[in-house]
Amino acid sequence: MLRGFYTAAAGMISQQRRQEMLTNNLANANTPGFKEDQGSLRAFPEMLITSMNTETLPVTKRYQIKGAYTVGPINTGVYMQETQPKFRQGDIQETGNQTDIALVDVNLPINEETNRPGALFIQVLNADGEPRYTRNGNFTIDGEGYLTTNDGYYVTDTYGAPIIIYGNEFTITSDGRFFEDGEDTDQQLNIVYAENPDNLVKEGNGLFRVEGAGQELPSAIEDPEIVFQVKQKFIERSNVDIEQTMTEMMMAYRTFEANQKILKAYDSSMEKAVNEIGRIR
Repeated sequence: MLRGFYTAAAGMISQQRRQEMLTNNLANANTPGFKEDQGSLRAFPEMLITSMNTETLPVTKRYQIKGAYTVGPINTGVYMQETQPKFRQGDIQETGNQTDIALVDVNLPINEETNRPGALFIQVLNADGEPRYTRNGNFTIDGEGYLTTNDGYYVTDTYGAPIIIYGNEFTITSDGRFFEDGEDTDQQLNIVYAENPDNLVKEGNGLFRVEGAGQELPSAIEDPEIVFQVKQKFIERSNVDIEQTMTEMMMAYRTFEANQKILKAYDSSMEKAVNEIGRIR
């Protein structure tokens, strides 16, 4: 019976964590470039139950032999193993804002290990000058003329240097080159490619990083197999499906509720076992 407590409690905890993940997805449904998380539930390893007992042989000295008999396997519950972002591209929305940039995936190579395409990102520099990667192209220009994210992180060019805008009017070509007054500024967005984006770590504020010190994603500019398009005055919306997310939240709530009822039933049975069974009348 005590195992039933643990199994039901594990189910409640896993559904609570799943609900928190779905709530975060729903809260970021209008965040540009946001990639929704997906959770994978996994059962704890099965245990093989055996019965330990002794047998008495019919001899003069009543010789006893200890033995173990297999009862069968038992599962001890479920847990949320991990959460992984879903890198499907979101819808492209026109904003008319000159500093908004949308990255459109045209053709990406298929990873032979995962049988899925990789993912493209725009490289930025965090407050410590370390490279980070984002799909949120809702950029702005700071007081010094640098192109930055809303958190003040510098957007970099192919040389790894912050992009600076000298005038009020500038255009960005489909391959990410910056022009001002019709002249090339020798600056190009640093578009990088993650062959297996599942290895990236979600950092918050729409940023990703490569796990491991000093690791960076390679540039996608010169790779002929990678085809993309940069669209100025557009942003990529989040890839959260609101209807599906709300449905999954309801399912998680119902599953949590079912485990809660099972836990109450075990508690009621335990109460009777403690307070009523063995009572002397």
